[in-house]
Amino acid sequence: MQYEVRKRRKKEQQNRKTSQLHWKIEAIYKSLDQLYGTQGLILRASKLDAIDLMSSQEISDRILALKRVLWENPTLTDLDPDEDLEKTLNEIEDLIAEKFARKAVEEDLQQRIQDKMNEKYNEYLRDLQAQVLKEQNNNRENAQTLKKYGQLEVMEHISLNRSALEILRPSSLEEIVGQEKAIRSLVSKLNTPYPQHILLYGPPGVGKTTCARLALEIIRGRQQNPFSPNAPFVEVDGTTLRWDPRESTNPLLGSVHDPIYQGARRELAEDGIPEPKLGLVSEAHGGILFIDEIGEMDQILQNKLLKVMEDKRVYFESSYYDPHDERIPRYIKRIFEEGVPADFVLIGATTRSPEEISPAFRSRCMEIFFEPLTTEHIQQIVEMSARKLQINIEPGVAEAIGNYTNDGRGANKLLVDAYALALNEENSSNHDYLVVTCAHVYQAIQNSRLTPPVYARAGHDPEVGCIFGVGVYGYQGGLIELEAVAFPAEKPGHGTIRFNDAAGSMTRDSVFNAASVLRQATGKNIKDFDLHINVVGGGKVDGPSAGVAIYLAILSAIEQKPIYQDVAVTGELSIRGQVKAVGGLSEKLHGARQAGIHKVLIPAGNLSDVPLQMDGLEIIPIKNVQEAFAHVFAD
Repeated sequence: MQYEVRKRRKKEQQNRKTSQLHWKIEAIYKSLDQLYGTQGLILRASKLDAIDLMSSQEISDRILALKRVLWENPTLTDLDPDEDLEKTLNEIEDLIAEKFARKAVEEDLQQRIQDKMNEKYNEYLRDLQAQVLKEQNNNRENAQTLKKYGQLEVMEHISLNRSALEILRPSSLEEIVGQEKAIRSLVSKLNTPYPQHILLYGPPGVGKTTCARLALEIIRGRQQNPFSPNAPFVEVDGTTLRWDPRESTNPLLGSVHDPIYQGARRELAEDGIPEPKLGLVSEAHGGILFIDEIGEMDQILQNKLLKVMEDKRVYFESSYYDPHDERIPRYIKRIFEEGVPADFVLIGATTRSPEEISPAFRSRCMEIFFEPLTTEHIQQIVEMSARKLQINIEPGVAEAIGNYTNDGRGANKLLVDAYALALNEENSSNHDYLVVTCAHVYQAIQNSRLTPPVYARAGHDPEVGCIFGVGVYGYQGGLIELEAVAFPAEKPGHGTIRFNDAAGSMTRDSVFNAASVLRQATGKNIKDFDLHINVVGGGKVDGPSAGVAIYLAILSAIEQKPIYQDVAVTGELSIRGQVKAVGGLSEKLHGARQAGIHKVLIPAGNLSDVPLQMDGLEIIPIKNVQEAFAHVFAD
């Protein structure tokens, strides 16, 4: 009987324990349902192959299902028979509690994030609205702007004919007249393994710019020079280049646009990064930088250019540049730290004299001098331009233009003006046989108020007291007409000397030098005469180079000796009668020949300065003024 009671009690205990396990498992499943949600729990159990176990009536199966779901391991098999189910359920409860705690933390964090987003929502909304408005405002087209755009399109389809001077511009070196030596010198200085910087001197309109433009085309790609077939040719006018003390802009050397005042690109300005802007010296890297009218450049800018020519690099500085700023692009870092290559050959052209160019600049450049054009050269240019324009010219037109101009550009302008007059004549009906006559040329000359560039010309008959000196005006040589008259003074020793006040102090000194030489050579005192010496035209004669001519004019006036009028003289006269060397001889000889002079007396010290080609001009070197008598006086 007792055995039965104990057995029944034990069975009741087991039933109670089993019921407790069932209740506990049910409670755990309810917790999982709260944790994952019903649908989430079913999906998770399905993926882990625990659906059948969850619906089983066996406690072990349901506990195995719980373990698969919570440990996320579908490979778990039957429970160990010796496993304490109570203890296992306690571990499952602890794990569920941990997951609930983690979920609570995540939900709290998510709530905070949502609160923050709600807090910033209006700010985000304003930013988005501003961005959308900006994108919409990028296109501000309206009826008025579209109308202006249409006007531009119409303008693009309207064009006048090309400028006549552009058509007449030489297109090859062969078309440049009278500059064979300069062209040969320019090409030889560039077509070498060691090309040098070059300065071109000469009057306007003789072909300096055209030579520089065409020279690179000729030598580009040849093996004996370093210029590549695509070497750049960068051209700029020196009169447009100015140095800015603030260094805010420098198109020649380059500048730095700071992010605040000078408008760096937006993506750089927003980060406070300065932006270097490269200049023409960098654009000309590997080629030629041609600066026309280089003599007009600012002196400080010339010195800065010299520094770049020596370093073959251009360097940039900015107080906004921080070498430790990681946001700065690599190319900007490299520009500021290493500079930018600027290895080029400079060709500078100028109408100024060499003395007006910086000595530092001249010392670093080879120098080439372009010759003034003669009347014959002008005639060749006129005939060649007439062929280019396909017009007929009357005999004598080229000569007439050559008498009133001394440069190619001026000759072409006069020819085009005469052509326009011929084209618009009232009696001109057939333009196919249009002829430009001398009358058209002289009408154009009168309309433009032109005067001959050569005033004084050689004569045929000898004259007393009249002689030609030779001077230089810029790059043009020309005759200086000197005349003198002498009368016996009313009282011996009380004669007067009158001379042009505007002629210059050095020329006045030459008169007194001539008086000393006259007294030494002839014994005559110049104070015994009333002497009047005149520079025809009243121009100022710079320098002492008219000294010999002044002496010969005075001697001719006093002794009544006639002087040949196709002879010119240049040279400084010393008080001992010596003839000293002078400058500008090449220009003087060209000017004398253009004026019709047949013989020029020069100082013996200038003999090496005589140009090679002086056809039609006899050149006589003298050391003493007395050597000039046989060539100057007619008897």
